[in-house]
Amino acid sequence: RRQRQMCIRDRLHTMTWAVWINLCFASFAISLSPGPGAVSSMASGLRYGFPRGYWNAVGLAIGYATQYLISIIGVGAILATSPIAFEIVKWVGVLYLLYLGYKQIRSPVAIIRIDDASSTTEETFSTTKLIYQGMLVNLTNPKGAVFLIAITPQFLNVNAPVIPQYIIICATLVIADMTIMAGYTGLAAKIMKFMHRPHHAARLNKVFGFLFIMAAIFMALLRK
Repeated sequence: RRQRQMCIRDRLHTMTWAVWINLCFASFAISLSPGPGAVSSMASGLRYGFPRGYWNAVGLAIGYATQYLISIIGVGAILATSPIAFEIVKWVGVLYLLYLGYKQIRSPVAIIRIDDASSTTEETFSTTKLIYQGMLVNLTNPKGAVFLIAITPQFLNVNAPVIPQYIIICATLVIADMTIMAGYTGLAAKIMKFMHRPHHAARLNKVFGFLFIMAAIFMALLRK
């Protein structure tokens, strides 16, 4: 009888507060770890300032949520078990990060004005382009999908409906990631506001360009 009562109680509680708090800690720790998303957020803050550069983080969040959906419907399991699929996605990601690095190094110098947060660059700003960039950065990282497969079961209550739990886990991961990426974007934009000379801005562009290239190298060395 006692076991039956515990089973009923578990079914009534989709996820306990203790489990959710642990999930929050894990989500923030995951997002804080350096990676392509962090580099992409800082590069966007550097080039466009916070209000506009944060659209890249929105794209990262969409890519993250899509990656989570991919992992729970089984495509992530294919990446985890198929060397060919893993390598294809990995090398697409490597090439895309190299492309972003080249673009960052070659991008026009942007000085973010303190008064109106505008940029002196002649480059045309596109919200849609920044969102797509963020999405592709996350979607072309096979490590993310495989990692989500590994982390999700740790927070699931198998005696309760799993769909609401998937939604809670996904929402927590995405909100934590958007919060951390806001910090990265804002930090880069704040640094840029103190760069009053174009050659300083050009150096920072090159630094973040090389960071993209380093992220590409690390992804190239990634093993399944």
